[in-house]
Amino acid sequence: MGRADAAPLTVQVVYCPRAGAVDESSLVLPADACVRDALQLSGVLARHAEIDLAHQRIGIWGRLRSLEAPLRDQDRVEIYRPLLIDPKEARRRRQAQQRKA
Repeated sequence: MGRADAAPLTVQVVYCPRAGAVDESSLVLPADACVRDALQLSGVLARHAEIDLAHQRIGIWGRLRSLEAPLRDQDRVEIYRPLLIDPKEARRRRQAQQRKA
């Protein structure tokens, strides 16, 4: 990691362990850093033992990326929770509740 002649990257790592809770870290990394580097150096994996990189999806600005994907300055690395319910089904349930009220 790190070429001496390249400018460092500023990135954010974001994880929401549950609705309403956000764990966000800002980092300065070497120019050749990848997603895995950001996750490890942010400390998010140590703070949230439930994160399993073998199964959870990771993205940059809402687009899925691999752990080896290179980072660019101002990237936002996001760790996605598994869906508990299909979004379409959740919307149907909300609409049904609104009709009852």
